[in-house]
Amino acid sequence: MIHSIKRFFDTAQLKQLHRWTLYGIVIGIVAGLGAVAFYTAISIITHLTLGGIAGYYPAPAGGESSLFSEAASSPNRLLLLFIPAVGGLITGIIIYTFAPEAEGHGTDAVIEAYNQNRGIIRHRVPIVKTVASAITIGTGGSAGREGPIAQIGAGFGSAFADYLSLSDRDRRIMLICGTAAGIGSIFRAPFGGVLFALEVLYQRDMETDGIVPAFVSSTIAYSVFTYFFGWGSLFNTPDFMFSHPLELLFYSILGGVCAYVGIAYIKTFYGVRDYIFKPLKVKNHYKPAIGGLLLGIMAYFYPDVLGTGYGLIQSAINGELLISAMLFLVVLKILATSFTISSGGSGGVFAPSLVIGAMVGGAFGIAADILFPTLISHPGSYVLVGMTAMLAGVAKVPIAGIIMVSELTGSYHLLVPLMVASTTAYLLTGTKTIYEKQAPSRADSPAHRRELTVNILETSSVGKAMNKDVITITPDKSAHLVLDLIRTHRHTGYPVMKNDELVGIVTFEDAEKTPFDKRDKRTVGEIMTEKLVTATPEETLEIAHRKLIEHHIGRLPVVSKDNPTMLLGILTRSDIIRMHAKLSSEQ
Repeated sequence: MIHSIKRFFDTAQLKQLHRWTLYGIVIGIVAGLGAVAFYTAISIITHLTLGGIAGYYPAPAGGESSLFSEAASSPNRLLLLFIPAVGGLITGIIIYTFAPEAEGHGTDAVIEAYNQNRGIIRHRVPIVKTVASAITIGTGGSAGREGPIAQIGAGFGSAFADYLSLSDRDRRIMLICGTAAGIGSIFRAPFGGVLFALEVLYQRDMETDGIVPAFVSSTIAYSVFTYFFGWGSLFNTPDFMFSHPLELLFYSILGGVCAYVGIAYIKTFYGVRDYIFKPLKVKNHYKPAIGGLLLGIMAYFYPDVLGTGYGLIQSAINGELLISAMLFLVVLKILATSFTISSGGSGGVFAPSLVIGAMVGGAFGIAADILFPTLISHPGSYVLVGMTAMLAGVAKVPIAGIIMVSELTGSYHLLVPLMVASTTAYLLTGTKTIYEKQAPSRADSPAHRRELTVNILETSSVGKAMNKDVITITPDKSAHLVLDLIRTHRHTGYPVMKNDELVGIVTFEDAEKTPFDKRDKRTVGEIMTEKLVTATPEETLEIAHRKLIEHHIGRLPVVSKDNPTMLLGILTRSDIIRMHAKLSSEQ
């Protein structure tokens, strides 16, 4: 069955767009099912560990329904102290034994694979990432689903490209498709998932390759995931409206606040990694357990720091949290996320960023409403704006942030405030980013550097480099004479001419494989190659060089563009090398 599918993709005479649509559908189906499996695994582990053992059930987002019936009870705080540590221990052993690149938040690994590693992700990574991240999040790790699902979807896209023997460029497009499909499905944000996959690769740019198949993949994956877990947005949100122009001033100030909180978040996140866990004289396998224990200590006093924190966002939207609680949660969530992921645990930073932004926005909205009650129309709207501004600032995804938060909340009436705040945060954070593998722009990415750099061989033509003084031979000469010419002139190939027309080429290999006792009798016409690969004087040296490589040959007869039998010269690898050296010296 699998081989039949591969033969279909290899042999089907399909237009490029049609072919990529098929690829997008396949990636979307698999990524969607992967998201279903990942979400189910997290739910089961959470229910069995935090709920079943410790009696703590993290509050879900308003648009999510629990897979299990969960009775409210008082959590056993002593058990909450150790469950994240046990989860971290298991996670660390799995990751550093089978796939060390699966540690951390995952999105950076996808970015690095795209920009640095030709889109290659080891085939075992999606499986290891699924298991490790489900355990990390399921045992209370302060992490999100976006990084893991991005790496899971991208990993399948990379594996699919390898299976079909596609080029590096096509593999990178499939990586984008897998990322878009994973995020678009599990966050129920198909449009935002595509924009995130295209935008997160760079700090100041957006990818343009693969937009159409990424839309296909994300749409299919979203449909698969929501078929199992229900339609609608992730959060239940009132119909917030933007109705007072002066309020834009408050939204822009909130964007600035989110920028500086975001910078503190980034510095803390990587500071914990670089100054606490990296110098720690402990085997990497056990560091996530230490991070889990530090998280457990926090959870002993404040259990709500555990998990993705989507329930906190829903409470903030509903206006159920005090300013003091939200400000306290900003600090706690930054530390909890740093302990969970910077120690080597497996999980995303997207959800924690949303929570931190929501808490900043919620506190700001309530404070602004107290001070300026006639100007602030909906304090709860600042929760959404804070989420967008934080994403734009720390993840460098201003456009994706706007669309994703709109899809996550089902609220599209705050586009102008979202744009103002996200632009402010994006500009004020400068080059600071939570994704340290991001390239500044397409021009700085090794994935595009070659195509953005003019190849020196493209600046010169075959006619300028070819040798016009060509030694030829006729078809009636013997194979022995070919070997004599080679010994005399040191050339290993000769064009074959008959009646002043090019009819073939004969090489040392052709003559050498002729039996010794038949070299005087067998003619050039019998041993020559008649199916010629030629060049014209007008072609660039880059095109000619590519022909030599693709056909594994050492020379090209140069013929007239209008008459392919009229020999004008010959071009060898040595001629190309000499011209390259000459052009380089003139730069």
